[in-house]
Amino acid sequence: MKEFKDKVAVITGAASGIGLGMAKRCIQEGMRVVLADVEQAALDRAEKELSAMGGTVLPVLTDVSRLHQVEALAKKTVEAFGACHLLCNNAGVSGMEGSIWENSQTDWEWVVGVNLWGIIHGLRVFIPVMLAQDTECHVVNTASTAGLLPYHPGAAYHVTKHAVVALSEHLYRSLAEKGAKIKASVLCPGFVKTRILSSSRNLPLEYQGNPAAKPMSSGSEEAAWNYLVRNGFKVLSPDEVADAVFAAIKEERFYILTHPEFNELVRKRMENIIQGQNPPLGPVSFRS
Repeated sequence: MKEFKDKVAVITGAASGIGLGMAKRCIQEGMRVVLADVEQAALDRAEKELSAMGGTVLPVLTDVSRLHQVEALAKKTVEAFGACHLLCNNAGVSGMEGSIWENSQTDWEWVVGVNLWGIIHGLRVFIPVMLAQDTECHVVNTASTAGLLPYHPGAAYHVTKHAVVALSEHLYRSLAEKGAKIKASVLCPGFVKTRILSSSRNLPLEYQGNPAAKPMSSGSEEAAWNYLVRNGFKVLSPDEVADAVFAAIKEERFYILTHPEFNELVRKRMENIIQGQNPPLGPVSFRS
């Protein structure tokens, strides 16, 4: 896709962070935007902000881990705008840090439900709509650098982000083999100043009760980002990530890597695999 004016974008996790950054960029490009998010208050604020920019927006309260809600999202999109040209499967949660056995069953179910099943639902529901349109379209799945590296302190998060990369690679080839007019990209950002550190604020009622799931305060969140910057880590804004996403869409580039300082770690991981070496142990530096 190189032309965006009057096209329709559907963005999940659109009320904050990278999703809101992409939604703003869509409005700047003249697109109509469907905002899907699980957080009603944030969704209301996003609708107000984007409307003030002169955008045409449709907010839809959506839990992407629930298939029927994603189906309802697609129905409302088609009813309102008649099409979907850009699908950004962006909704994601960080979950809890800890080893596989330290993360509870509900931790696993929540993180896998949002980070992986949310994208699976989005693809299974919206790709047929796009295929039927037979127009130029693009899909962006948000993974993470955690999906390319051998380690992340949160087991469930690490697993789902690797799965999203694999799912996106399969999507890319499947669309090409079908001769579809749909292109695909996978977004693998590093540190981005979003609200993902306090993901548990949106923990469903059935998963609550874990003391570790207490949401991080906005002050603590801000302090965490400031700590990273002071210690030499590169932290991007959501708007900077949105710029990288649109550049990749225009270039039909699959891998969107926003933090080149991670590339050496990715290379070392691949070399270890090829050479049959064990995964590395010890501290890992992500400094720019």
